Formats: sequence, C-alpha cells, structure tokens
Amino acid sequence: MRKYGTQRGFTIIEIMGVVAIIGVLLVLVLPSVKVNAVRTKMAEVILAFGPCKAMVTDVYLSGGDPPGADQWGCEIASNATTYVDSVHTSAEGVISVVLHGFGDGRLDVHTLTLAPLDGTGNLTSGGSVARWRCGSPVDNTDVPVQYLPASCRGG
Repeated sequence: MRKYGTQRGFTIIEIMGVVAIIGVLLVLVLPSVKVNAVRTKMAEVILAFGPCKAMVTDVYLSGGDPPGADQWGCEIASNATTYVDSVHTSAEGVISVVLHGFGDGRLDVHTLTLAPLDGTGNLTSGGSVARWRCGSPVDNTDVPVQYLPASCRGG
C-alpha cells in the first residue's frame, strides 16, 4: 500500500554540510593547482635554454674561445615564445631567459638562468662543461623557487 504525503530528498542541513565540505577542499587544493599550472608553463621556459646550452657546450668542448656577451649565436631579442620574452648569454656562457605572458607579477619580467660549471663547481672558463646550474640566485635568477621544477632549483 502506498503512503501519501511523505517527503523525500535531502534536508537543508545535509546540503549545507556537503557545500561546506566542498568549500574546505577547494581552499586546500586550489593553491597547489595554481602552482602546478605555473610549473607546467615553466617547462616551455626550460626548453628555451636548449639551443644556447648546446652552443655553449660545443664551444667549450671544441676548445674555442668564448665569443662574448650575446654573441653565441643563439640569442633571441624579444617575443621568443608565449612565456619567454628574450634569451641572452653572458661572456662566460651563462644563459638568461626573461619571462613574460604568465599574467602574474611574481613571474613576468623576471629572469631564469642556466650557468655552465667546471668540475670544481665554478663557472667554466675553458675546457669542458661538467654540469649546469639552473635557477640559482648567484647567477641572477629572481623567479620564486616554488615555481621552478625540481631539476632547476639552484643545484
């Protein structure tokens, strides 16, 4: 037999509880989502190092003399990609990438660097490049560390 007049559905208290739980989860998750979105964009910036990194390595491996600041043949003056404004090199081969297009003042017009190091951990002055130091404030990187990939945090 059917009962008429019974109500079905959720009470307002139950709905408010679910909305509150979703709100708390969003507050906890949203900042990490934003940081990960920026790190994804930073992958394009890391790729911008490629041509200059190869050029600097080739010059040092071949025993040639460094050509001087912005004379390595891989520099880009402006609007290189969506997130890279320009690519510059120093006389020692330190590569600097100026960022733009992030829509965030903590990143736009800031610089990320990649420096060639010899076996002792100093800037290479001749011979070979033993390793690269990426994202170090010593080389004038001013991008906040939390936005850099783990492979590019000054090491």
